[in-house]
Amino acid sequence: MSEASHDGPPRRPVRSFVLRAGRMGPGQQRALQTLGPRYLLPFQPQPLDLPSTFGREAPTVLEIGFGMGDATAQIAAALPQTDFLAVEVHAPGVGALLKRIGEQGLTNLRLVQHDAVEVLQHMLAPAALAGVHIYFPDPWHKKRHHKRRLLQPAFVALLASRLAPGAYLHCATDWQPYAEQMLQVLSAEPLLLNTAQAYAPRPPWRPQTKFETRGLKLGHGVWDLLFRRR
Repeated sequence: MSEASHDGPPRRPVRSFVLRAGRMGPGQQRALQTLGPRYLLPFQPQPLDLPSTFGREAPTVLEIGFGMGDATAQIAAALPQTDFLAVEVHAPGVGALLKRIGEQGLTNLRLVQHDAVEVLQHMLAPAALAGVHIYFPDPWHKKRHHKRRLLQPAFVALLASRLAPGAYLHCATDWQPYAEQMLQVLSAEPLLLNTAQAYAPRPPWRPQTKFETRGLKLGHGVWDLLFRRR
């Protein structure tokens, strides 16, 4: 499967998200106004010049669906030599992460408020990324909604084409049926190689969230998948 085959937009009849109205607090709104011009990138239909975007040459990791940005900010703070491009469609989360960027002085984070599929198609060149993080995507529990799950074969093929050789794809979910589907879809992508027999231990760069800690104490599982680009 050639990388060039993923440069054009694949057919995508359904989206993996639903835009919900969300209220932004005053701190989030202020962060959006004051820090947005520097750290929030507009969607554009051509590949980013990543060194110009971040002001340096460094490995770039894409995070898809960062929620309110707690883990994203922790990871960026812990890995200052890596640049992070974080994509989220919901405005309150974007405002919350911008607020953390200001509070923590994080210079290695840039945000895009847009559909991650279109960001991958148009804003990232083939082999541009050192890694991709997808943590706790919406599992779409009902069977009739499984087609909305983000990790589908066409999307995984697009992701793999944007990873440099040796780069990694790290996913995590607390919903076992989705973990099983992820493992099946990722294992079927010829450009990816599983680093574990099946599920991987939580790698050191992914912080354990309060929600996850509470769930583990109740006996709920969390499944990490760590693949590398061939």
